[in-house]
Amino acid sequence: MENVRLGIIGYGQQGGFYGKLLADDQIDGMVLGAITEIDETVDEKIRNDFPDATIYRDYKEMIDSGNVDAIITTVPHYLHPEMAIYALNNNIHVLNEKPAGVYTKQVKELNELAATKNDVTYAIMFNQRNNPLYKKIKEIVDNGDIGPIRRTNWIITTWWRPQAYYDQSDWRATWGGEGGGVLVNQAPHQLDLIQWIAGVPESVYGNVKYGYQRDIPVEDEVTAVLDYGNGATGVFITATHDIIGTDRLEILGDSGKIIVEDSNKVTVYRMKRSENELNKEMDFEDVKNLFMGQMDTDDLYTVETFEAEDQWGGQHAGVLENFAQHILHGEELLAAGSEGINGVRLANAIHLSDWMDKEVSLTDFDDELYLEELNKRIEEEGKFDKRS
Repeated sequence: MENVRLGIIGYGQQGGFYGKLLADDQIDGMVLGAITEIDETVDEKIRNDFPDATIYRDYKEMIDSGNVDAIITTVPHYLHPEMAIYALNNNIHVLNEKPAGVYTKQVKELNELAATKNDVTYAIMFNQRNNPLYKKIKEIVDNGDIGPIRRTNWIITTWWRPQAYYDQSDWRATWGGEGGGVLVNQAPHQLDLIQWIAGVPESVYGNVKYGYQRDIPVEDEVTAVLDYGNGATGVFITATHDIIGTDRLEILGDSGKIIVEDSNKVTVYRMKRSENELNKEMDFEDVKNLFMGQMDTDDLYTVETFEAEDQWGGQHAGVLENFAQHILHGEELLAAGSEGINGVRLANAIHLSDWMDKEVSLTDFDDELYLEELNKRIEEEGKFDKRS
């Protein structure tokens, strides 16, 4: 195989973006195989990008056609696992869009199947893992530059959405159609990144507001407290009603600190001696000098700053190319599909914690209980079938 023939399922904004990358020969080792799109009014756009493309109305027909080697799922979240499972069962490689699914029971079934398919690749479109800024931050943490993590804080409220956004369709911002609000639609990348960089928490306590500032049944305001099980804690805050918006990530370690502003500017403090050592060694005179600004901070820590590279579109293209090169030449995946469950489980646990008014474990998360509670809310909406 010289090129992976990609089947795009759904040719809306995101699917069309991937199609344009392929049409412009931006992905080494990948070409378009076919497109599945149920909306016939999109055919003209497809023909503009790919005059000779084969268009299917049924994704199963495309997968069975022999015209594609792999698929990408740019469709509503509930369909991601369903389509991926069908493709894997037919020995077709899968690049799933984020999130991997809506609820962990569904995603676990997908992961269990993928684990049995040694000759088929399952990856996920966590394009922010291909962001040089976050790759460097992870490298700094993994190298131990700031020591063991004590606390993480991420305020990410740059998701402002007016009511008109939610009123576009009946499925948007519903439990039965979309599976939730800001946690499943806007914030999955951050839910993945915080765990990719700092590790998976052991438990979470969530305070969630549903329809707080918007006329929707799902969450538009979230505050979650993470517990990493070793004394370290974290706070994750997100919302869709803050028109000014904040994007600030802090990671505090025993020997330093990382501050990220607007997913762009990074400041890294590397301490010359750990906080534990300073705590033991500093006498009161040293402390007084520090508080009075009379101590040279250069003796305490170094400061490095850097900014994100302008890479609009490049992160997605890099994931697509990595997916192709893994299939063709065994290149290590940027994001294995099996890791997609981490973000889904954290979102589910935040919901469940708020619903049950208690801290929820992630190490032995109750998939059935979450699904039962989700179905209660779907049934209350009265618009969609319950999930199994």
